[in-house]
Formats: sequence, structure tokens, C-alpha cells
Amino acid sequence: MLPDSATIQSTLRKVVAAITGVVLALVLLTALLVTGFYFLVNAAVLALAPFVGKPGAMAITGFACLCLLALFFYRMTRPAKSRKDSEGGASTSGSGSPIEVLRSLIAQNPLEAAALAFAVGVAEQADPRLKNLLLQGGMVLMRQAPTSATSESHGSAPSADKPSAE
Repeated sequence: MLPDSATIQSTLRKVVAAITGVVLALVLLTALLVTGFYFLVNAAVLALAPFVGKPGAMAITGFACLCLLALFFYRMTRPAKSRKDSEGGASTSGSGSPIEVLRSLIAQNPLEAAALAFAVGVAEQADPRLKNLLLQGGMVLMRQAPTSATSESHGSAPSADKPSAE
């Protein structure tokens, strides 16, 4: 039995209202958060002004804000411990979900992953076939990068042995 158009319209209206409500709530909470930080910085400047003067209070407050911002970005850019490292197990290329394999490839090749993401982002707007080609080529390159690095390191060791054998 197919639902009638009144039921579909009612459901669509409810979905649109819910999405609009969530977006408005996020905007309101963001505005309240920014305003709260503004008031906290203002209160810190006002509290420090009698002791070090207004310019000194602004400098101290600004330095504290920059330290908090630096701490935030330090924590965001620290590499996360993987579950395999914490368990102490050896990682194998065939085990794990495809998401874990992709995560390990990105962790091992961050620059290639960033370049691939940029290229896919640009290509996404133009041609989906080009996007698929870029993704396939990037995955092949990222999978070859660790093996070529290990073969180069192994390849340099025998060349060092050759002069000593002669």
C-alpha cells in the first residue's frame, strides 16, 4: 500500500522542521559560546588591570589565550595510538577491516594522502570517473611507497657489501 501525498508532505515538513531546529540550536549555542569567551576575556582584563595596568592585563590575557590555543592544536596534531600498537601484536596487511587498512596507509603516507584528498576534492566537482582513477592510482602509490622504501634500504646494504667482498 502506497502512502498518500498528505502523509508524505507531513513527514517532509517534520524532517525539514527538525533539521532547521538543529541548525538553529547549533547557531545559538555557538553564539553563546563565543559570547561567553568574550566575557571571560573581558573579566580577566578587568581583574588584572588594577595590578599591571590595562595594556599589561591585555598582554597577559592574550598570552594565556595563545597558550590555550597552542595546547589545543598540540593535542589535535599528536599522533593517536593505534589499537595494534597498544596490544603489541604484529600488524599484517591482510587482517583488519578495510577502514583500518586505509587508516594505516594514511598514517604511513600523510603527504600522499593529503595530495590525493586535494586532487579528489578538485576532481569531484568535474568528473566522477577521474575521481575513481585518482583514488585507485593514489591507493596503488601509497601501497607501493612502504615497499619501495624497504627495498631501497635493503638494496643499499648489498651494495655496501660488494666493495668489501672484492
